[in-house]
Amino acid sequence: MAKIKTKYICQECGYETGKWLGKCPSCNSFSTFSEEIVEKTTSKAISNSSSKALALDSIACLDEVRTKTKIKELDRVLGGGIVQGSLTLVGGDPGIGKSTLLLQICQYIGEQDKKILYISGEESAKQIKLRALRLNIDTKNLLLLAEINFNTIENAIIELMPDLVIIDSIQTIFLEELSSAPGSVTQVRECTAKIMRLAKGKNISMFIVGHVTKDGAIAGPRILEHMVDTVLYFEGERMASYRILRAVKNRFGSTNEIGVFEMRQAGLVEIENPSEYMLSGRPLEVAGSSVTCSIEGTRPILAEVQSLVSYTTFNIPRRMATGMDYNRVILLIAVLEKKLNLQLASYDVYINLAGGIKIVEPSLDASVICSIASSYKNKPIASNMLIFGEIGLSGEIRAVSFCEKRVNEAIKLGFETVILPKDNMKELEQIKGIKLLPVKNVEELLKVALG
Repeated sequence: MAKIKTKYICQECGYETGKWLGKCPSCNSFSTFSEEIVEKTTSKAISNSSSKALALDSIACLDEVRTKTKIKELDRVLGGGIVQGSLTLVGGDPGIGKSTLLLQICQYIGEQDKKILYISGEESAKQIKLRALRLNIDTKNLLLLAEINFNTIENAIIELMPDLVIIDSIQTIFLEELSSAPGSVTQVRECTAKIMRLAKGKNISMFIVGHVTKDGAIAGPRILEHMVDTVLYFEGERMASYRILRAVKNRFGSTNEIGVFEMRQAGLVEIENPSEYMLSGRPLEVAGSSVTCSIEGTRPILAEVQSLVSYTTFNIPRRMATGMDYNRVILLIAVLEKKLNLQLASYDVYINLAGGIKIVEPSLDASVICSIASSYKNKPIASNMLIFGEIGLSGEIRAVSFCEKRVNEAIKLGFETVILPKDNMKELEQIKGIKLLPVKNVEELLKVALG
């Protein structure tokens, strides 16, 4: 009898080894190796392929066929709609609204006389029906299939030939040919590869839902994100009402666009004016609060930066940042101590972006500096003032992109004053109806913002 060969695969990154290891040498995770049986393949490789190299000028360039979902925020993130034959991966924390959004898509796509196949490996057809009733989904073009065997799923797709397929989730689907359990690295990788070939070969648009790890990344090997056309992440606190849909990868559009939704009883409702939503409930004339503007894709979004500077008796002060880069905050605190002689070594500094939004753009720097100084000196910043600009290590205020869009958004929401980098003034010669205060370094910045 032939001896069964096995190998050990890291369930976090897909690293393979011939023996069990306590720590993965690739991703440094502990106790993540799982034993799997090595399958011997007897099929011979085909040497004479029918594919031929083509000259670039001989290839016909056709515009991709997109289907509008009638959810403007989703269409914005996807780049204009669902591309025919594309494969999209949707990730997010449990209960954040992945299945709800995909079920809502079915209603709008079904109204366009397109056939949808919803495949669930986690819920029964009756459970999906109950959720559909709660979301007022009554399209007759939606077909439900509760199945986890990929061979059965593939036969159903080929037989029905739907326009859109939704698989919830990829971690529950398995191939009979593989000995590993559903959700393992091998199963997820092979099932996704077959789904991709099915989507491209039959020209069917597909959405697959992916579970996330405790760190927020999609579970399984990183190759899963490389295989699909688009990767969408749901962000936001589970107990909060807002949801942010962000495109991490998109072969058919921008990766900087975000969609903002609010979770209600009837499902996810899109928020057309995120700036107004993020600033709702903002306290006025309070020390440590300032407003900034970030560009997400093509959209300007206003957000409130909150800082709390409190005295501490410990030798090492505490620093905490929520919604922005922690290392960037440490850098800005060092600039305040060096250039403005603020003695923050004896103070804890806590910074938060209200509303739960995450911003990595450096234009946030000037608002963070003003917010920290405002809390330290206990001097409030004017509630009708908007502040943005990138700060360098020598304390200079650097120019930012899309300055005109930021100022126009401030005018639309009723702000009266904008503090901005001096180098951006030449772009704003046509702007009227708002007071512009250009600054070139942090000394001028705090003098103008705090007086």
